[in-house]
Parts: sequence; structure tokens; C-alpha cells
Amino acid sequence: MSQTSVSDALTWRYAVKKYNPDAKISATDWKALTQSLLLAPSSYGLQPYKFIVVENPAVREKLKTVSWNQTQVTDASHYVVFLYKDNVDERFIQKYVDRIAEVRGATPESLEGFKAMMVQNIAQAPEEKTRVWAQRQAYIAMGFLLETAALLKVDATPMEGFDPAAYDNILGLEGSGWKTVASVALGYRHTDDAFQNLKKVRFAEDSVIEYVK
Repeated sequence: MSQTSVSDALTWRYAVKKYNPDAKISATDWKALTQSLLLAPSSYGLQPYKFIVVENPAVREKLKTVSWNQTQVTDASHYVVFLYKDNVDERFIQKYVDRIAEVRGATPESLEGFKAMMVQNIAQAPEEKTRVWAQRQAYIAMGFLLETAALLKVDATPMEGFDPAAYDNILGLEGSGWKTVASVALGYRHTDDAFQNLKKVRFAEDSVIEYVK
């Protein structure tokens, strides 16, 4: 893919306000979008996040009511809720270490040092610090999803305008160790969405990007 095509895709994208409820994402494109979430980078590779794809119309209607009645929640082809691990403890870290051993054929003993470092820096850190760290990791995954969607010419809307605690309740997350932090609606813009015709507003490059030589 050329530099021009990437730039064109990123210029084309915007946070859609009105989706076409009849336009659905193909299975092939959806597979690519899910891969962007699975392959997104995270600190230590620990992935302290999960994603709930809400397909049930009744559940999406409930989520809409606690999302300031934003129609993206119900009208988009797919609606993804981003969760973060509320308590990244040693058990979660061990689960990741076990996965490394499985995928790479490593011995648990060879990973003890790496595990100890993560336990010290994350599991034993102040809870609020770890919580904010986990939320930031989820947003990295969101960025990968948004760019992949733009490259596929799939519309996407990142969203925080909702009641996270209400989402947790509706999705049955109490006691699960996971909490809602954000969401992304994906699908195709409605022809009536006037925002698609507006020019993208960004600060000039030289006021945003600075080089230290």
C-alpha cells in the first residue's frame, strides 16, 4: 500500500454520526478488523483488555439509552465495547507467561525473570496506576482498529459518551474483573450524515510535530 493511499484513507475517515442500518460489514472485512485487535501492541505484550462485540439488538438498545441515545450504538453494523482488566494480578500475569511458553515452546523456568519484572512493575504497583495503565493499553488497540477500518473503507466511531458503570451492569460484568472504558461503532455512513462533507480540521504539522536534532 502506498503512502498516498494510506493518507487518503485517513483523510476519508471521520467519526460517523449517522450510520446506514442496512449496510453490513462483510465476513472478510470483519475478520481483518478482529485481527487488528488481536495483533495490536501492548506493554509487555500483556493485553490487559477484552472486547465485547454486541450483536443482540435488545442489548444494544439498552446500551443506547445509557449512551445519550446516540444512534451509532444501534444503527452501526457492529458495536465493540472495550474492557480493561481492573486488577492485573499475579494470576493474570501467570496466564500470559503460560501462553508465551505454549506459543514459543519456552520453559516456565526460562520466563521466571520476565514474570517477576511484570509482577513487580504491574501487580505490585498502586491499583490506580495499574488501572490507568490498563486503560491506555485498550486505547492502543482502539487506534489499530480505527486505522484498519479506514484502510478497508469501513466507517468507525470511537465513543466515550456513555455511562461505563451502566454498561458494566447491562453486560453483566460485575465481579468479572473487567470494566468498560470505551467503545467503537463500525459500519457504513448514511448518505444523510452531513458530517461526511465537512473538511477535516487539524492543527498545522509544524505546530504539532517537533523534531529534536
